[in-house]
Amino acid sequence: MSQAYDELTRAARQLIAIEQLLGGDFIPAKRQPLDVPDFAAAAAPAGAAEVPAMAPEEKSAALKAMDDGEVKVCTRCGLCQGRHNTVFGEGDPNARLMFIGEGPGQDEDATGRPFVGKAGELLAKMIAAMGLAREQVFIANIVKCRPPNNRAPLPDETAACWDYLMRQIRIIRPEVIVTLGNPSTHAMLNTRVGITRLRGSWQIMPQLADGVGGIDVMPTFHPAYVLRYYTPDFRGKVWSDLQAVMQRLGLPLPTKG
Repeated sequence: MSQAYDELTRAARQLIAIEQLLGGDFIPAKRQPLDVPDFAAAAAPAGAAEVPAMAPEEKSAALKAMDDGEVKVCTRCGLCQGRHNTVFGEGDPNARLMFIGEGPGQDEDATGRPFVGKAGELLAKMIAAMGLAREQVFIANIVKCRPPNNRAPLPDETAACWDYLMRQIRIIRPEVIVTLGNPSTHAMLNTRVGITRLRGSWQIMPQLADGVGGIDVMPTFHPAYVLRYYTPDFRGKVWSDLQAVMQRLGLPLPTKG
């Protein structure tokens, strides 16, 4: 009885999150096939090798050591001069699903946690609509310090943080990565194709570093962009992208009634 009640409660919370995300009836996104560059050969380092998987406790320890021993004291680029806190990322070290944004904002810089402002509230609704909790996924950004005025990271700033992100991905080994917005999508796919063309279309991450490549990637709009253009069309497109991710991961799709 308790298990059935818990399942009904989870399903009810998921439907509530969907309604909060969509703000009304679901409007399905129109999907168009897209020819994109051949990423398979792009950015492949010479001699890239397979990296052995870690046990869950080893993953936790490795991520904590990187955060405490390297990221928190990092001075690789000028962003360190204006930060209050680094924002390493958080979630399940053994997560099947990883969300990657561009960089921390003001709220994230103040708390040291990713996606905790208004955009973070919407991301939480997106995750809940999938029937998951934040603690079941891993959330990170391209850069670990806040760019001034929340601008997109500059190439040298991205390069300074690149090793941290590659190592996070290599440790976690997610099955699917959802890139949030243009900077994240451009970096993870080594492309300049815009998010409005790429979103909703499955991509494969190129071999960006040893042990980092071949992961399924679903590009979608950044939650901050969705809040800026909070229309049924944009919300429906994001929900359609998330449903594709759910199907790829074998998660049950929500039903009403």
